[in-house]
Amino acid sequence: MLPNQLNMTEKNGTIRTLTVDIGGSGVKAMILDKAGNPLTERSRVETPQPPKPDAIIEAITHLATEQGEFERVSVGFPGVVTNGVTKTAVNLDPDWIGLDLATKLSERLGKPVRVANDADIQGYGAISGKGVELVITLGTGFGSALFVEGKLVPNLEAGHHPFRKKDTYEEQLGRVALEKVGKKKWNSRVKKAIASLEHLFNYDCLYIGGGEAKKINFELPHNVKIVPNVNGLLGGIALWKE
Repeated sequence: MLPNQLNMTEKNGTIRTLTVDIGGSGVKAMILDKAGNPLTERSRVETPQPPKPDAIIEAITHLATEQGEFERVSVGFPGVVTNGVTKTAVNLDPDWIGLDLATKLSERLGKPVRVANDADIQGYGAISGKGVELVITLGTGFGSALFVEGKLVPNLEAGHHPFRKKDTYEEQLGRVALEKVGKKKWNSRVKKAIASLEHLFNYDCLYIGGGEAKKINFELPHNVKIVPNVNGLLGGIALWKE
């Protein structure tokens, strides 16, 4: 048994899903059972630099070997994804644009692979399925996903829309901006972004995830919640629900 595996008492034949979260700073992986419960502890490696496809696929292969046996794979990718093809990759490398990641990774791992936007997967792991629910991720960049009665509104990229001072949400709230202006000013911007997004989407609930969400230090409105970053892995099971 691998050191990072938990006690696995599932019956023979249980479908195990390797779920992967590709980020600008780290690539994470975990195995889930059919219901979406963790069967292993999360493992992580630093995102290769430069973050080109072959290097990241190699990192995923390494994580997959550590995690153990699985029958299928879900991947969260930081950009627009259509039918397994990565269409944008602002925080990675231009070589990702137009790459059939699902097919390439399936050939490498020998298992079926489904790929979706990372914020979409974060949302699947967080939402209640009622009303209008918005998810944003604060990390290397700014991710977003919108759900209406549990149904995903596809290809929402709010991070690259104008926010303030002719900058986008990502330019004002991404990790580069945080490091440049400091936590106090960044928190002020997050507060303004929440107000702006509420007027724009009229959401019932806003969920905030991502690695930098823990740096929010002001009291949030009653309908705004910080969610664990592990949701970016747990939500991967939704890609296999028909």
